[in-house]
Amino acid sequence: MTNRIAEILNIEKPIIQGPMAWITNAEFVAAVSNAGGLGILGPNAGQTDVTRSPEKTAERMKIEIQKTKALTNKPFGTTLIVDGNLTYTWPILETVIEEKVPVVLVNGILDERIFKPLRENNIKIIFRPQTPTIEDAKAAEKFGVDIYVATGFDEGGSVPERIIGTFSIVPMIADAVNIPVMAAGGIGDVRAVRAAIALGAEGVFAGSVFIPTKENPAAENVKQMIVDATAEDLLLFRTAPAYYRSLPTKLANNLVEMDEQNVDPKEIAKVMGLSGALRFGMLEGNTVDGIISTGTGITAIKEIKTVKEVIDNLMQDFT
Repeated sequence: MTNRIAEILNIEKPIIQGPMAWITNAEFVAAVSNAGGLGILGPNAGQTDVTRSPEKTAERMKIEIQKTKALTNKPFGTTLIVDGNLTYTWPILETVIEEKVPVVLVNGILDERIFKPLRENNIKIIFRPQTPTIEDAKAAEKFGVDIYVATGFDEGGSVPERIIGTFSIVPMIADAVNIPVMAAGGIGDVRAVRAAIALGAEGVFAGSVFIPTKENPAAENVKQMIVDATAEDLLLFRTAPAYYRSLPTKLANNLVEMDEQNVDPKEIAKVMGLSGALRFGMLEGNTVDGIISTGTGITAIKEIKTVKEVIDNLMQDFT
C-alpha cells in the first residue's frame, strides 16, 4: 500500500526507531535502516560517558553519523537536542547540515530559528512533543513539520503530562491535522501496529521493542529482564516534568517510595539523576543505581531477536 510516511522519509516501511538516550549507536541505527525502517541516533549515541560541552557533543555526534553512513546507504536520522537557549542546539544543527543527514527528530520545542535552516537544507522534520495536544499539533503543522509523533501515556521514559493512552491520543491528533501522524507508546507487536493504523496513524514510532535485539547496545541482563517481564511488573512514579516508568531496580523502588511519601517531584528528579540513572541501568545493566525504562507494550516481547526480525513482524502488512 502507499504510505505518506514511507514516501516522505524515502524508507520502505513506516516505522521509526526511537532515539533511546544511551542505547543507540551506529551499528544499531544502521541495522534499523537496512531493515527498511528509519534508525535514529540518540543524544548519546555510541557513548559511555557524560560530557557537558556542546562542542564535544556535536563532535561525538559527527563521528557517529559518519560511522552510520559507512554501514548503510539508506536514510537515517539524528536527534536534535533542543534546550531553552539553544546552546546545545546550534553545534548539532550545524553538524547535521554539514553531514547532510536526511532526517532530524526535534523533541518538544517549536522554534523558527531551528526549523528555517532545516527546511532550507531539505532536511525532513519529525516533531515529537513531550505531551501531544491538538493545539500543539496544529502549530507544528504551520511550522512546516513533515511528521508529527503522537505519544501516549503507554510509552517508556519520561511519559506525557496528561494521562491519555496511545489509542486515545492517536485519533484525536490525526483528526486535527493534515500532516501524517505516527503512534508512539505501547507498540509491542503487529496487533498494536494494526490498531494504530486503524485509528488514523500512518506509521509507528517504537522504542522498547528494539531494546532486546541482538544489535542494540543495551546490557544483556536488561534485554533478558524485558523478555521475562510483563506490563504488570512496571513501576510508575512522579518526577519532573511528569512521570517515569521503570522495571524494578533498587533505585526505582526508592523513587516509588519517595513518590508515595509525597516528596516534591523536582526532588525525586534530582535523586533520579536522569542521565546517570539511564546510563547505569540501560547501558551498564546496573540494577542498583540505575533504572530500566520501557513502555507498557513489553508483555508481547517474548525473545531476543534481530532488528530485522522485529521490523518484519511489526511491518508485515507493509510488504
